[in-house]
Amino acid sequence: MKLKYTTLLLAILALITSCTKDFEKINTNPNAPETTNTEFLMSDVLVSTAYAYQENAVNRRPASAARYLTLVRNTGYDLLDWGPVDWDDIYARLAVNKTFIETAQKRSENQYVAIGKIMKAFNFGYLTDLYGDIPYSQSLKSKEANLIYPEYDQQQAIYPDLLKELREANDILKGNSQEINAKGDVMFKGKALAWRKFANSLRLRMLLRISKNYAPAFTEMQEILNDKTAFPIFESSADNAEIAYLGNIAAYSWPGGPLAMIDFDYQKTKVSKELVDRLIQRNDPRLGVWVEPVKSTSGSTVDLNRYVGVPNAINAPSAYNGGEDHVSVFSSTFFRKNGGASNALLKASLITYTEQCFILAEAVQKGKLTVPGETAESLYYKGIKESMSSYALNATQTYYDQPLVKYDGTLEQLITQKWLAMLFKGSEGWFDQRRTGYPAFITGPLAAGRGIPKRYTYPDSESAKNRVNYQKAVSVFGADNQYTLMWYLK
Repeated sequence: MKLKYTTLLLAILALITSCTKDFEKINTNPNAPETTNTEFLMSDVLVSTAYAYQENAVNRRPASAARYLTLVRNTGYDLLDWGPVDWDDIYARLAVNKTFIETAQKRSENQYVAIGKIMKAFNFGYLTDLYGDIPYSQSLKSKEANLIYPEYDQQQAIYPDLLKELREANDILKGNSQEINAKGDVMFKGKALAWRKFANSLRLRMLLRISKNYAPAFTEMQEILNDKTAFPIFESSADNAEIAYLGNIAAYSWPGGPLAMIDFDYQKTKVSKELVDRLIQRNDPRLGVWVEPVKSTSGSTVDLNRYVGVPNAINAPSAYNGGEDHVSVFSSTFFRKNGGASNALLKASLITYTEQCFILAEAVQKGKLTVPGETAESLYYKGIKESMSSYALNATQTYYDQPLVKYDGTLEQLITQKWLAMLFKGSEGWFDQRRTGYPAFITGPLAAGRGIPKRYTYPDSESAKNRVNYQKAVSVFGADNQYTLMWYLK
C-alpha cells in the first residue's frame, strides 16, 4: 500500500510539474493583455463615443427637447419631466480615453495624445453642455489621488481648458510625423489633417456656444479663419467627423434601425407637429425622405394633410387626429432600411460641415466675423445645400425663392433652417433652441415646468454619495433643476 501511495504521489508531482511548466503562458488572456494596444483603445473611444452620442440624439431626451419627435405613450421624456439623469456612461468613456492618453504618453506616441485630447474635449464638452458645472479637474483620479468624491468645476473654467486642449491637439498634429494607424482610426483612417480639421471645427462650435459670456470668442474664431494652414477646418462634407454603421448587429446599427426609435418600441415614436408643419410650410423635399404619409386621410379629425405631426404633451396623444393611422411616423424605408441593415446615408455624426456652415453664417450675420469669399447669405444657402445633399437631395431654385426660405438676415430664419438640418445630429437642435429661443416652441398642456428644459439635473448618486461637493456646487450654480441657466446661457 505504501509503495502504491508513493508511486501515486510521484505521478501527481510529475503531472503538476508538467502543468506548471507553461502556467504563465497558458494563463495569459490574449483578450485582456496587461499591455494595452494604443490603437485598440483609440478605436474603442471613437466607436463608443460616436454611437452613444448618436443614440442620445435619436432615442433620448435631446430628441424630445428639440421637438423632433413626439411619444404617443406619454413618458417623462415627452412631458419634459426628466428628473435626475445618470452620467456614468460618459465618465466611463472618459476613463477609457484617459487610459488611452496615458498609454500614448508612456510610448511617446504624440499623435495619439493629440487624438485623446480631442476626444477629451468632445466628451467633457458634451457633459458640461448637458449639466453645467461638473466634476472635471478632480474627476477620473480615484486611483492616483484617492479622489473618490471629486469637487465640481465651474463651466466658465472648464470651457477655456477644453479649448486649450483642442488648440494643443492641432499644434501637436501639425508638427508631428508619427503615423496614425488607419485600421484603428475608424473615423479618419489615419489622416492627421482630418483630425486637425475636426479639432478646429469643434472649436468653432464651442466658441459660438459660449460667445455670449466669453469675451474672446469671436476673436479666437477669427484667428482660426485667418490662417487655414495653421488652423485647417472642414472644407466639405467629406471632412465630417462621423462613423459609419456596420449594420450587422443591433449594437452596430442606427438607433432607429433594427430595434426602435425610443424604448425599443417603434410605434411609440411619431414625428412632431413642429417638424412636420415647418417642412410642409417650406415645401421641403426632406419631408418625403424623413417622414411617412399617414395610412389614411379618411377619418382624420384635425388635420387632413398626408403628413401629420403630433403635438407635444397632449392628453391621449395616440388618439390624435383620429388615431395612429392618421399620424406620421419616421420613414421606415430610410431610417429602418431593410429590416435594420445599415443605410449608408445614416452615420454617427459628431460634427458636420453642414453645421459649420450655419455656425459661420450666424457669426457673420451678427457682424462678429468675416469669412474670406463668403457672406452670411452664401453660408446660409450652403448649409441648406449640404444638408439636402447628405440625404441625396438637390433643392431647386424654386425652393430657395420661397418667402420662408429666401435669405432675410434674421436669426429666426437661420436657426430654423439649422434646426431642420440638425435632425438627429447630436443635441444641437436642443442646444441652439435653448441658446437662441428658435424655433419658438409651445409646450403642451401636460408638459411639466416652464417650457423646454435648459439642462439635466445631477444624478441621484451625487446628492447621496458626493453630498458635500454636490451641495457646494449647487450653492454656487443655483437650484439643481432642469430650468436653471448654466454659465454660458445667463
